[in-house]
Amino acid sequence: MDEARARDVLDRAGVLPGPARDARLLALGENAVFAAGELVVKVGRDAELLDRARRELAVAGWLAEAGVPAVRAAEAEARSVAGHPVTVWHRLPEPVRPAEPADLAELLRLVHALPSPPFPLPARELLGGVERWLRLAGDAIDPADAAYLRERRDGFAAAAAGVTPHLPPGPIHGDALPRNVHVGPDGPVLVDLETFSHDLREHDLVVMALSHDRYGLPPESYEAFVSTYGWDVREWEGCGVLRGARETASCAWVAQHTPTNPRALTEFRRRVTSLRDGDDTVRWYPF
Repeated sequence: MDEARARDVLDRAGVLPGPARDARLLALGENAVFAAGELVVKVGRDAELLDRARRELAVAGWLAEAGVPAVRAAEAEARSVAGHPVTVWHRLPEPVRPAEPADLAELLRLVHALPSPPFPLPARELLGGVERWLRLAGDAIDPADAAYLRERRDGFAAAAAGVTPHLPPGPIHGDALPRNVHVGPDGPVLVDLETFSHDLREHDLVVMALSHDRYGLPPESYEAFVSTYGWDVREWEGCGVLRGARETASCAWVAQHTPTNPRALTEFRRRVTSLRDGDDTVRWYPF
């Protein structure tokens, strides 16, 4: 789905106060995200995302009832427009500063204290996209690297099923990064609720540990995250398993971009080589 197609769907949806051509495009990925006036509209890539869009709206309503600061829906139901799910949200005020890891930890504490919602949440399928991403990479990557990542995926999937959690399993955000926190005049707010799951709470904490180990998050920022949350997941014996699973998924995710982007191929090779060598000190770069 390109921007022109997304704007056409937005125009057909008729949810904005003005013409779709005047809406500001905020993001274009699995969703095209547009802002206009007091509203934000998400247009999903295809019909397969309709159930996820419905679940995201349900999560938003549940968090509102629980008093968790999070993005709020302007319409309770998802629309299907020309084969694309469309959801409408209240626009957040302009941020007062970038989100910090401690802001994320504050919100995760609230989420992790919640009981299960009155509707089902899926398990966190961290490794579920590996096969699709490797298939999209095709001949752009070494077949031996693809086979290695498939083997890692299977090994870590089996290992993750056998870990003993330190925290009680329950609702998690699923993509717990500061980029999914918006700091407005009233404080931090959780956004991008599509990956909410019911699984090990440790999944949400390993993300920041990996950010520290691989992506250059400063030690003081990680310590602020740990201090605010109240526990360091690196103390848990299962941390290495979830960390390895996320590294595998992150490496395969970059692979899908390699056919058309030389930078992606360079980053993919850096990542897969460091995994093969067992070198935890190699810096990875966001892509």
